[in-house]
Amino acid sequence: MTLVDELKIDAEKVAEQAINFIKDKIKAFKRNGVIFGLSGGLDSSCIAGLCARAMDREKILGLIMPERDSSPSSSEDAEKVAEVFDIKTLSIDLTPILEKFGLYELLPIPEGVLNHKVWAAITRGSYKIFPKSKSPFVGGLLGTKRSWLRQVETYYRIKHRIRMVNLYYYAERNNYLVIGTSNKTENMTGLFVKYGDGAADIMPIASLYKTQVRALAEYLDVPKVVIEKKPSPDLIPGMTDELVLGLPYEKIDLILLGLDKGMNEYTIAKELNIRRRAIEYVKKLNKLSSHMRMMPEELVLTDVGELVQV
Repeated sequence: MTLVDELKIDAEKVAEQAINFIKDKIKAFKRNGVIFGLSGGLDSSCIAGLCARAMDREKILGLIMPERDSSPSSSEDAEKVAEVFDIKTLSIDLTPILEKFGLYELLPIPEGVLNHKVWAAITRGSYKIFPKSKSPFVGGLLGTKRSWLRQVETYYRIKHRIRMVNLYYYAERNNYLVIGTSNKTENMTGLFVKYGDGAADIMPIASLYKTQVRALAEYLDVPKVVIEKKPSPDLIPGMTDELVLGLPYEKIDLILLGLDKGMNEYTIAKELNIRRRAIEYVKKLNKLSSHMRMMPEELVLTDVGELVQV
């Protein structure tokens, strides 16, 4: 069986397992319902579809959390998804909160550039300056001495973390379970923010690669406009997942699957008809982001001396 074949899923069986998983965890955590960030993207839309099949609709809350830099279509798509699955939503504009941090002053963009199309073009052009292996994304997976990169990291990461704070605020007020929307591709490449979108009580689709999530979305009848649009964290105009990663999801997923199966680079390259350089790059992302998938490192005491009795 080829990697392409192995990446295919039985979406009905996957959905059934995910739905039962959600049901079981609601009972285990003794919660009244569920809450998640509804971005209008593929992953959160799948979570909406799964939750709608797992429990009564009045026990589901999707938070829509736009801010100044968000694409106007994102909230529109989120509302379409909520309508399709008949779930409650709450929209919270994060702009005033981010302004309190002075966030928008970190990247002082001229007023005329605030047009999303113009800024998006600038973002895409800026990324083309860097080779994949030295892109801002790769450079930010570990600490960096480049002050401009720290500014950019601060600019977009706090947005994810403010979203997380809102999710837990409303979760605890309503005794709801926070459901994460991360998938396996994001987790294995570091395309998430630690304690931001990487924070949740449960992660129902974390075992699915992005292309598998797309197959699940089709089974769940997620709106086509969501399935077909380019995945984006919606943090900076023009920033899409594949622009940041430097490779299409279809290729990354197959490489990750091959590596997960223990295949060597030569075998993966030959089967997929790609250069080994692409495989080495994906391995680099996985290695540099390994700390993001771990709990905080703890000091293990080896010699604490004798106990002193008082």
